[in-house]
Amino acid sequence: MQLHRQLPFVAGAIFLLLLFAAPSHAHNITRLLKDHPAFSTFNHYLTLTHLADEINSRTTITVCAIDNDAMSELLASHPSISTVKNVLSLHVLLDYFGAKKLHQITNGTALAATLFQATGSAPGSAGFVNITDLKGGRISGIIPSDVAAAPTPAPSEMNITSLMSAHGCKAFADTLLANPDAMKTYQDNAEGGVTVFCPLDDPFKAFLPKYKNLTAAGKTAFLEFLAVPMYLSMSMLKSNNGPMNTLATDGASKYDFTVQNEGEEVTLKTKVNTVKITGTLLDEQPLAVYSTDKVLLPKELFKATAAAPAPAPAPEVAAADSPKASKKKKAAPEDEDTADSPADSPNADVADATADGNDGGLRLGSGRGLALVVLGLWLGLLLV
Repeated sequence: MQLHRQLPFVAGAIFLLLLFAAPSHAHNITRLLKDHPAFSTFNHYLTLTHLADEINSRTTITVCAIDNDAMSELLASHPSISTVKNVLSLHVLLDYFGAKKLHQITNGTALAATLFQATGSAPGSAGFVNITDLKGGRISGIIPSDVAAAPTPAPSEMNITSLMSAHGCKAFADTLLANPDAMKTYQDNAEGGVTVFCPLDDPFKAFLPKYKNLTAAGKTAFLEFLAVPMYLSMSMLKSNNGPMNTLATDGASKYDFTVQNEGEEVTLKTKVNTVKITGTLLDEQPLAVYSTDKVLLPKELFKATAAAPAPAPAPEVAAADSPKASKKKKAAPEDEDTADSPADSPNADVADATADGNDGGLRLGSGRGLALVVLGLWLGLLLV
């Protein structure tokens, strides 16, 4: 068995470890590798680069586990953690390849997408690998890729705005760059850890007129509100429901929001609106950048739009809100419920006052009194 980009493998010690033989969502890569000490370094870096979270979140996947000797060769040149992540992600195939499937590849070769391709860090098709059936069942070395192994800056040195611009958040990135105070706050907190929630271009462009109406201080506070002063991986977000302080939080100015999640969906909520995280642009400790489907609005700067009340049934509205409508109902003496209802009480008082001058103390405002009057008149006519 051979996996390669364009060239065959160099010599080395690496095995194809088929971890997830069925489309199950309950796997844990680090737990499975814990029983294989020969892959302890590989397992350690899966955790350090947060690739373990990505692997565990997928339904079907094949991991080409690199043993300790091969990992030592990879780490000998002291690559940045971002470079290590790129190289390791090239060894995670986004499909299940069991032994039977591998040896039944059509024409003996197949193209497979990797996690490196899925991250968006791989240009073109650099994140795909060719699988060739050589009947051996063993991989001869680390998958070579100049693109994956290329030096990358440490996360704290990375140009966050350029990254956001390249992944659909250019409008927000340009707005952040145009605000020196907010940009400095982001940079000052980068070393200690920052998580940014950048709105996609279309919703942010639609929001810009409201942003331009803010004061200078309000604009700075709003931009700082969309970042948290700590590193939060996606798995951390999914396990941490509750309020979050932001870069704009300062004493009485809370500028916070609430993280909520249900299954794989993570949402951010204020008293004004709710947005959903749609993608991961960067997840390299100490920095994480996520895209959102809408612009999250802080209650300190924007008011919630009151929802329109549901219309009540027309007859009930007329009876409760219109005394005249209630008075018309009084003309139907046979309806005792209508005559005695609380909604008709203003008109009932008027009827009672009119009845005070009648003998017998009959209340014309009641259905029973009116019925007795009619009965008396009818008996009088019979006697005549």
